[in-house]
Amino acid sequence: MATSNGSDDGTTPSESALIFLGTGCSSMVPNVMCLINPSDPPCSVCAQSLSIPPEKNPNYRCNTSLLIDYCESNGGHKYILIDVGKTFRETVLRWFVPHRIPRIDSFLVELQIILTHEHADAVLGLDDIRAVQPFSPINDIDPTPIYLSQHSMDSIEEKFPYLVQKKRKEGQEIRRVAQIAWNIITDDCNQPFFASGLKFTPLPVMHGEDYICLGFLFGEKSRVAYISDVSRIPASTEYAISKSGAGQLDLLILDSLYRTGSHNVHLCFPQTLETVKRLCPKQTLLIGMTHEFDHHKDNEFLKEWSKREGIPVQLSRDGLRVPINL
Repeated sequence: MATSNGSDDGTTPSESALIFLGTGCSSMVPNVMCLINPSDPPCSVCAQSLSIPPEKNPNYRCNTSLLIDYCESNGGHKYILIDVGKTFRETVLRWFVPHRIPRIDSFLVELQIILTHEHADAVLGLDDIRAVQPFSPINDIDPTPIYLSQHSMDSIEEKFPYLVQKKRKEGQEIRRVAQIAWNIITDDCNQPFFASGLKFTPLPVMHGEDYICLGFLFGEKSRVAYISDVSRIPASTEYAISKSGAGQLDLLILDSLYRTGSHNVHLCFPQTLETVKRLCPKQTLLIGMTHEFDHHKDNEFLKEWSKREGIPVQLSRDGLRVPINL
């Protein structure tokens, strides 16, 4: 898989790509407690954040988020963003320039957003969408489309009523807020939807046994599945993305919270690797990691694992750009 940190010649690449804006867990990496109350010896992964700039440190991880740079047959580019968590603004500042994301006024015309669920690490950046929208003191701009489940919509209406409100009450002042067009999608593998002309199939998964989160399957020429928050994959979803089911994935992007052990609402490394073997994709990139993972050391381990199992698997990193034919 060819990867890069962006284009250096000022041009927009004439191909589609996946840009990993964030690859960390909800609390991000470095872990705050490792810095304000360090252990003895100190956590080597978190200590790096004090000496290595984040853009050069693959162990610096913001909330999981993926930007799909979709190159159409006419050479035009559209952008689909999956999740806008607590670190949305930070990732825009860090990665939009090196990856030559077009200037903001034209970019937002082609930006659409998909939400996996309504937890903080997926939605608390919603307010910051206004920072990448054209300025209008009276909010007279085209809204950014967002696709989400009804459950997420209900929760966001409580968290961000001013982003959902349809019209002002009598005497209410105009305040500049992000302009959003809300689109409800189902948690059903048999009901796909389109964002920026690209087809997405919802992949309902369990994020703990009391909660359904959505992953997404997309791409016609290359089949990609993105599953960021999962503890168990139901049989119907597994069928849709497995080699023994509906067809082999070209790329699986999958949750892996802790290096060892297990967790009640996330896959951890041992369960993640068992899931990879069961689904048998052509290639896998892991996301959602805590500070237990050391990017360099664990990718060396995964090189050996991949040779032994015949399935290439690596940890992703913030800023990674993966060219792909969608």
